[in-house]
Amino acid sequence: MKIALLGYGKMGKVIEKIALERGHEIVLKKSSDGSFSNLNTADVAIDFSTPDAAVCNISECLHTNIPIVSGTTGWLAQYDEMVALCEEKKGAFIYGSNFSLGVNLFFELNNYLAKMMSNFNQYQVSMEEIHHTQKLDAPSGTAISLANGIIENSAYENWTLDNPNEKQIPIDAKRIENVPGTHTVFYTSTVDTIEIKHTAHNREGFALGAVIAAEWLVGKKGVFTMKNVLGL
Repeated sequence: MKIALLGYGKMGKVIEKIALERGHEIVLKKSSDGSFSNLNTADVAIDFSTPDAAVCNISECLHTNIPIVSGTTGWLAQYDEMVALCEEKKGAFIYGSNFSLGVNLFFELNNYLAKMMSNFNQYQVSMEEIHHTQKLDAPSGTAISLANGIIENSAYENWTLDNPNEKQIPIDAKRIENVPGTHTVFYTSTVDTIEIKHTAHNREGFALGAVIAAEWLVGKKGVFTMKNVLGL
């Protein structure tokens, strides 16, 4: 499989390593100011760029009829626009706030726990996410996905980084050197706390999931998520 890497930072380099180990070929390594030369020779593109570059990268792939997997977060105000473009061009697109197998299982656990806890009003939900200091967006896309999972399965209506009202989930976003990603969901009452937590030890779990998603996407048409890839 020929892969175009759109974004060649730390994640891009780990994805390259995993892809080569799995027998794939890298035909384009594009940095933020690089060109799309050789994009049309790729079977699939993987975007781990920046919030400012992601929409351009996804749009270029869809216009070029290249399936695109994007793990860049912080650009979701234009997600519906990219979905519409994918449908218009009859393309193939996967966005994931986190491609780690463990995190996607954690998403399912989070949804189940939120549904179960929705009848117990004595518990208040809060969240904490910790990432490395180079992460550009806060809260993380993974934290937003977790919050949305709770909102869909409870009476909560939104999340906030500031002082919450009773319908908002407070998220504490911390930036600490060399932390790949830690996410914790708390249900706290006056007598106890229930918490679920996912801790990433390195970037390889994210990279492997992205490459698996790219392998799965080739030959398909439509807009998908990691739930489709993993059959969850």
